[in-house]
Amino acid sequence: MDNCLFCKIIRGEIPSKKIYEDDLCYAFYDINPQSDTHFLVVPKEHISGADKITSENSALVAHIFEVISSLTKELGLSSYRIINNCGEGAGQTVMHLHFHVLSGKNLGERLV
Repeated sequence: MDNCLFCKIIRGEIPSKKIYEDDLCYAFYDINPQSDTHFLVVPKEHISGADKITSENSALVAHIFEVISSLTKELGLSSYRIINNCGEGAGQTVMHLHFHVLSGKNLGERLV
């Protein structure tokens, strides 16, 4: 999508601190981290949110979770939280499916 923030990041039109990229997804550090470690993993295919996951694209989501598992091991994260917000009412501000990965001493039982 032309005006999607994450699509622009994936295309390199907006700079990011990339930590991983393959043919299917892109991972980068959040510009406003909510924890010691906070990065996002997004599909390169524009899917607006979790409510648009189907049998046709669900393998992409499985791949993203495999990438998250690999990245957290690479980064030495023994515990972490994965968050997905679906819809404006749930706090989704960029309408492109994405998964926040957070880790650090300050997580505790917080939901964010």
